[in-house]
Amino acid sequence: SVDDVATLREVLPPGSLLVRLDPINQASAQQVDAAIEAGADWLMLPFFHGPDEVAHFCRMVGGRRPVMLLAETPGACDLIAECCAIDGVERVHIGLNDLSLLTKRNFMFQLLTDGTVDRVAAQLRAIGMPFGIGGVARVGEGDLLAEDIVLQHVRLGSDAAILSRTFHRRAERLEEIEADMNFAAEVEKLRLAFRHGQNLAASQLDQEHLRIAARIDEIAAKTSAKPGR
Repeated sequence: SVDDVATLREVLPPGSLLVRLDPINQASAQQVDAAIEAGADWLMLPFFHGPDEVAHFCRMVGGRRPVMLLAETPGACDLIAECCAIDGVERVHIGLNDLSLLTKRNFMFQLLTDGTVDRVAAQLRAIGMPFGIGGVARVGEGDLLAEDIVLQHVRLGSDAAILSRTFHRRAERLEEIEADMNFAAEVEKLRLAFRHGQNLAASQLDQEHLRIAARIDEIAAKTSAKPGR
């Protein structure tokens, strides 16, 4: 809520408060104004399909804040270069969950190894647009280990991730999170995994990619065999 934005503004350093708004709707202009008034440093546009929606959103923002695009539809991914050419767009995040549902993948991380994210990342690298990808759990956890996901970030040129809900066990209160883990230490583990990947030679990253792709295929096959799939 807007109240949450104002609360976070009081404790976060300048420049670090990103607010994800709703997809374009009749109340978008009011949402943009309210988020900025509450202290948002960045505004994220989710679930858009092409440059027309991006241009409309950026006009509402009017240069008051940088815009981050959440590319999570096939149209957004196909037209990402055109979307990034619109004045005001300064960063992209590739959303794996909704994109995997829309493209009917059994396991969302298939998008990291089936060429889907590779194509988007190549376009973003070509135009020098910084970007992040999906979410990560804690190091050592997940069907696909977080440290393996981080290696894919290195390979693709991503420099950011969202901490997934499983990272904090869906805890909603600060005391619950603090009781379960040392938050700063867990984030640092992810950063160490990222730096480890950056220190690998290209040939080593390629070998790791083949291993991770095989693991993703294995998980996806098990997922498709579950009842209801």
